This record gives sequence, structure tokens and C-alpha cells, in this order.
Amino acid sequence: MSVSEPITYDVLLVGAGPAGTTCALALRTSGLRVALVDKARFPRDKICGDAIPSPTLKALARLNPTYAAELRTLTAPHRAEVAHSRLVAPSGAEVSISWKAPAFNSPRLHFDDALLQLVRRHTSTEVLENWPVQAVEATSEHVTLRSSQPELAPLRGRLVIGCDGAHSVVGRQLAPWPLNRARHCAAVRAYYTGVQQAPETTSDFFFLRRHLAGYCWVFPVGNGVYNVGFGMLSADIARNQVDLKQVLRQLLAEHPGLAPRFREARLLGEVRGFGLPLGGSARPLTGCRALLCGDAAALIDPMQGHGIDKAVQSGILAAEHTMRCFQQNDFGPASLHHYQEEVEHRIGRALGHRYRLMRLLAARPWLVDAVLSLARVPWVKRVFVKAIG
Repeated sequence: MSVSEPITYDVLLVGAGPAGTTCALALRTSGLRVALVDKARFPRDKICGDAIPSPTLKALARLNPTYAAELRTLTAPHRAEVAHSRLVAPSGAEVSISWKAPAFNSPRLHFDDALLQLVRRHTSTEVLENWPVQAVEATSEHVTLRSSQPELAPLRGRLVIGCDGAHSVVGRQLAPWPLNRARHCAAVRAYYTGVQQAPETTSDFFFLRRHLAGYCWVFPVGNGVYNVGFGMLSADIARNQVDLKQVLRQLLAEHPGLAPRFREARLLGEVRGFGLPLGGSARPLTGCRALLCGDAAALIDPMQGHGIDKAVQSGILAAEHTMRCFQQNDFGPASLHHYQEEVEHRIGRALGHRYRLMRLLAARPWLVDAVLSLARVPWVKRVFVKAIG
């Protein structure tokens, strides 16, 4: 076959992270021919805080109980069960929260690979690794993917679903949206071992008087390893010319709640950065024969900074809408816009509320201190947990 002749599918999924793999799992019984492409070969690392919120497993279990059970088995050697969170205010006041729903932390190197293994086990999806997408071309009849590797034949489908992260190629080319630094965070993270006074069942969040629109975290990820990072609002980074790596080094060396714990700690690898497009924006989630999911759809929680649960949820919604489009043979803008409305109703509206709450707290350090101090009172804690959980 000539490399210029496209290989034809029904659905093209770009990005094999949580959104793309979940979408493939949700399309299992659709009867559609699905291709899942990714620029990397798995297992591959993904820079992240590595927190897997409980709604992730709930959504997978609703899709198929087998998926959640097998995911737990596959990640068992590479995770930390997290039952508690400890929040530390700028004043040093602390509040501990015990979570009833199951959650865990796991390096994305292992978690994403486990999800992809589920796709291989349970679906007929064609998985194409080492397939970097360079161009996405859409017409009224179909969409075509072209790789930056000229020896790879183009792929053609009737619908493309962009699950390719914060710098989505599908998003840039079919549903462009300018960067709004007020609704975007940047962060750095590193792995450490030898951290003291750090239970492997507790994730720690440190809120800082100087950088309130963000936080420092210490998350156990199993086997004595901790994901440690710092992130803040991109608008504040640009305004104040903040060097995130330098701030993280200073925090671990000087912060009274961190320095004693990291005195003997050892850095594993390098400190790496990543971007987090915050949810609650007006970012378009559809384009010509295209849908966006997960980070590509800007669905990061503005309060806690995690997005894996939202990626999984949006992947399921995208699969449901994809099947409706094929059943009705309607891929027009009006039909695709129903997906945007559904995501806004199920996910986006709540993220918008949380964004406004984050900005309220970020402008008032005294309020963060007061809230975390009051959260020691049982009924206040219940209200607080509901607001952030």
C-alpha cells in the first residue's frame, strides 16, 4: 500500500492517556472500527501529580466492573492507597480529612499503561504507538490524520476525538482557543525517596501566603517514593516572573513543615514541568468532525489540580455521543454541540464554581487560614469536604 493512501476507520482517538483509553473501552460494543494513536510507546511517563481520585474508579466500574477490578490488580505493585489528606494553611494551621471512597496515587508510567492493557484485553481497538500526529485535516465528509513520520500512512475516519493533552494537536487545528493565563496553571514535580514523617496513606497539601493560587504537594506513590511538586496560576507566574523549580527547592529547604522531612531525602531523576488548563472556561470542545476530552478539553479541577477523573468521565461522554452520531448519521456542528452541552452540565458547571472559589481564596490569605482553622469543627469540616471533594 502506498503511504499516500489513507487507512480507513470509523473513529480516530488521538492520545492514549486516561481519556483516550476510557473512550476506547466505552466504544467496546459499538461495532465501530476504532484506532487509538499515540506519539509514544508505552509504558511512557506523563508529568503529573499522580493522584487517582475516587470518581475515576467509580466511572470505570459503572462502565464495566471488570475494568476497575483489573485496573487495581495491574497497578497493585505501583501505587499507594490514600485514605487521608492533610491540608496546611499559610499560618501553619492543619486539618486532616479522611476519605471514605477508595482512591490511590500511582505513577502515570504504570497507571496509563494499565489502562492501555485493558484496551488491548477487552476491545478490538487498533492501537498505534509511535504515531506522532502532525496534521489534522477535516472536511464535511471525513477527517484525516497525517504523521510527522512520512513512512506512516495517513489515517482517515468519520470522527476524531482529541484526547492528546494540554497541547492537543486536534484542539489547535480543529478547535483553536487562545491561552488564558488566568485559567491555566503551571507546575513542576519530582520524585523523592527518604522523606520523613510522611505516611504512605496520606497526601499533603501546603498552601503558601506568597503563592496562594496554587500549592505544594507531597503525594506517596508506593514503594517509599513520593511525588513532590509545586504549582500556581500561570498569570501570577508571568506577572511575578516566578521560577517554579527554584521555589520548590526553597520550600523543601526552608519551609518549617517541609524542611525537616526532606533533610535526608534523595531526589530521583529530574524536576520536570507541565501545564494544567483549568476547567470552567468557555473553551470549545467541538470542531469540524471533532470532539475534545480530558486535558485537551481544559477539564482540570481548579481547586485540587487533578484531572484524571474528569478525563475518564469525558471519555465516556464522548463515546456515548459518538455512538449517537453514527446511529443518526449526523456529524454536523449542531449534533456535535450536544456533546459540549453534556460536558458542561455533567462536569464544566461544577468546575466553574470551583474556579471562582479558588480565586476567592487566593485573594485572601486570612480566609484560607480561617477556613482551615474552622474546618477542625466537625460540621464545618463536612461542609468544607463537600466543597473541595
